[in-house]
Amino acid sequence: MGTANDSTFSHFILLGFSDRPQLERVLFAVILPAYLLTLLGNSTIILVSRLDPHLHTPMYFFLTHLSFLDLSFTSSSIPQLLYNLRGQDKTISYVGCALQLVLFLGLGGVECLLLAVMAYDRFVAVCKPLHYMVVMSPKLCVGLVAVAWGCGVANSLAMFPVTLSLTRCGRRSVDHFLCEMPALIRIACVNTAAVEGTVFVLAIGIVLSPLVFILVSYGYIVKAVLQIRSAAGRQKAFNTCGSHLTVVSLFYGNIIYMYMQPRNSSSQDQGKFLTLLYNISTPLLNPLIYTLRNKEVKGALRRLLLGSRETKEIRAGSRQTRGKLSW
Repeated sequence: MGTANDSTFSHFILLGFSDRPQLERVLFAVILPAYLLTLLGNSTIILVSRLDPHLHTPMYFFLTHLSFLDLSFTSSSIPQLLYNLRGQDKTISYVGCALQLVLFLGLGGVECLLLAVMAYDRFVAVCKPLHYMVVMSPKLCVGLVAVAWGCGVANSLAMFPVTLSLTRCGRRSVDHFLCEMPALIRIACVNTAAVEGTVFVLAIGIVLSPLVFILVSYGYIVKAVLQIRSAAGRQKAFNTCGSHLTVVSLFYGNIIYMYMQPRNSSSQDQGKFLTLLYNISTPLLNPLIYTLRNKEVKGALRRLLLGSRETKEIRAGSRQTRGKLSW
């Protein structure tokens, strides 16, 4: 390879699944409807949570942010992937690649922290139910979400310039379907030990610390639930946490399995499919998990879809409370 100045790059080449043309056609046929369903599902959660005053609570405030995150996260990579799957052109502009990297790092970090915030919300709901509305005040909820977004953005701003500034000696081909940090580090032609060490340290703070907090929170929740004497009470408490726990398991299960793979060619191919699963499955399934397991959301959907008198009252109430938290 030559020693061309990397700053003159106008584009990268995302190899993706280009070595399997038949698979590309199958993936396009599967991913396009999945992406459209993701847009529909998460938009519906946001819309319902905004329109129905019954859902103006801390839990649905956080869920709205989670749905917005999922919409943004999947939209940062899937449209480019669909374009690349559709034909021979596998290029992405340098700016587009940088934007993908920024969003992937930032939104992924925010989601880790937001899931920890939602775990705290469930902890207060189960362990301190009488003080729930006092503890989970609008000011605290906005503050927690702001911290999650701030830390995620800070993580992204710290890592993406370092990753893009690595010397690549003219290498443009990225063995992935998106501009993910490990894939960009692999095409560098310099020692990347310092960068990888920094990534490891930041990952502990942005990925593992929230997971530990979630596990500790659920430890206290399980302890509190086991002290409930009635079976109906225990079932209600578990139902309160079931959707969130399912989402956490899906999200962290994908991440841990994806990044625990050894570095060889077969694991890199497997990593592409795991990343694809991570980009599609979590944003697609989250709305289904919260809708199918939640009577409040199903009730709100029913009222909106039936167009009943109650829906008109809901919309009138929404106009009065729009732009502010009402709990």
